[in-house]
This record gives sequence, structure tokens and C-alpha cells, in this order.
Amino acid sequence: MDKLVIAISSRALFDLNDSHRIYEEQGLEAYQQYQIAHESEPLQPGGAFSLVKKLLHLNTQLNSQRVEVILLSRNSADTGLRIFNSIEHYGLSITRAAFSGGASPYRYISAFNSHLFLSMDGADVRHALEQGVAAATILPSTTTMASDDRLKFAFDGDAVLFSDEAERIYKSEGLEAFARSEKQSANQPLSGGPFKPFLAALQKLQMEFAPGESPIRTCLVTARSAPAHERVVRTLRAWNIRIDESLFLGGMDKGGFLKAFDADVFFDDQEGHCDSARHHVATGHVPHGVANEIGRAVTPDTISNSGQD
Repeated sequence: MDKLVIAISSRALFDLNDSHRIYEEQGLEAYQQYQIAHESEPLQPGGAFSLVKKLLHLNTQLNSQRVEVILLSRNSADTGLRIFNSIEHYGLSITRAAFSGGASPYRYISAFNSHLFLSMDGADVRHALEQGVAAATILPSTTTMASDDRLKFAFDGDAVLFSDEAERIYKSEGLEAFARSEKQSANQPLSGGPFKPFLAALQKLQMEFAPGESPIRTCLVTARSAPAHERVVRTLRAWNIRIDESLFLGGMDKGGFLKAFDADVFFDDQEGHCDSARHHVATGHVPHGVANEIGRAVTPDTISNSGQD
């Protein structure tokens, strides 16, 4: 039986800001000494910790190992011991890892058959997307675990679930041309974006549960509005993929709606939407599509990509 496989970097799983700062200011040797000296001290949860905990809990609910989380890290096995000690401290069932000793670990993502890669390193995320794997840069956030016991994923549409073909028209020709084109193409399904395979795998997992009892819930949160909504509905129907909730916001700010949905994580390709969302829910920036060709989103990790993630 196929597993849902999530690859995650150590800095997305745990708060490594202090040790990362030492690496940047004092160098690799000081970083290594710091990690070894503190390896018995559990790390604090990071931006994707709550999401990972809920994902792994699905195995208990299904009484089957249907979800696996893989740790990918630039640490060596020596400095990574603190990370595995922290995994054990929190009772996370993570047993597979790749410690790449300073090199980027993204090349192992496909080897592990990963459906999704989460990191705080923008360069690694872009490499993963180039490999055809859904990937997102987890942004700094002060949010806590969603209050609902269910696992809730929220997705932007264009350039995330769908290709950016429609967004390119909007960027180059404006809103009226976009609306006109989408109305004319309402019966023509959009091509899949980088997160289509992940959503399909997630739906397979949802179907493992009895009707109405799945703890997984999905939501499309898009700036589209009528009449551009019709092509989205028909595209999902053509893919035979069901979304539990759909929000067509017509350009309204997404943050408040994501908070109302109580999302565990939200994925969007546009920096402005991500900046709004991260104040309400855990947020992953997807550096894909025309919006990121025009101007790549600037995050702490697109500025500094060489840390011990």
C-alpha cells in the first residue's frame, strides 16, 4: 500500500534559530561545538512541528503506517544527534533521515519518493519544485497549533494546485482579459500545478476513512471570483479530485478566512498573500510560476541559503 511521504528540513521541524545564528556569525566549528554541547537539550518546536505531529497521528487513527515523515538536513550525523534526540523527546515516529554534511539535501527528496518537501531554505525548495515535487518555504510565524483536532490543508489555486497559465494572462493583460479568457475556457481543464500530485495523494488517504469520518479536510482559497470560478470547478471534476471547501474571495485578504477555516498550513505562490496568512496560520511560500519570475519573494532564507538546515 502506498504511503504519503513528507520530507522536512530540521529547521522547519524545530526552532534552530539560535544555533543557526552561531553558524552565520561564528562559523561551522563553533556551530558544531554548540550542537554537541547542547545535544541533550530538546529543541523547541518549529514552524511545521504541529503539522508533522498531526500527520503522524493519522497512522494511529488508521492503525496502519500510511504516513511517513523523512528528515533531510545539512547537518552531519554528529551534529544531527541533537535533532534525533529531540525527535525522541517529543515522541515523533521519524526513523529515516539524510544528513548531508553541509551540502544541500534536496537531491534525496525524489529518492525517498516524497510527495511534499517543507524547508526554510528557499533555494532547496526551488530545486525540489524543479524535480517535480510539491515544495514550500515555511515562513516565520507566531501561530500555534490549530484548535481543531482535524488536519486541515489550505491551498491557493493558480501556480499551486493549477498551472500558472491563467495567472500569466492576468499579469500581462489585466483583470478584464483574465475574466474573459477564463469564461471562454470554462470547459477546458487547467493543467496541474506543483501541488496537484500531493492533493491527489492526500485524497487517497482521506478515502481510507469511512465516509464522513476523515480527520483530513482540504480547502481551496483563491482570489478568483465568478465567473472565473467555473473553470476551477470543472478542472477539479475532470481530475476526479474533491476539495472539501472552496473560498472564491475576489481579491479579498485571505488571512481572516484562513483563520476561520483553522488551517494547519496554507500554501500560496505570492509573497503578499503569504505575508498576510502567516500572521494567522502556518504558511508555506511556493516559489513557482509567473509571480516568482517577475520578482522572487524575499524571505530570510532566500537571503541566506547556506545554513545548517
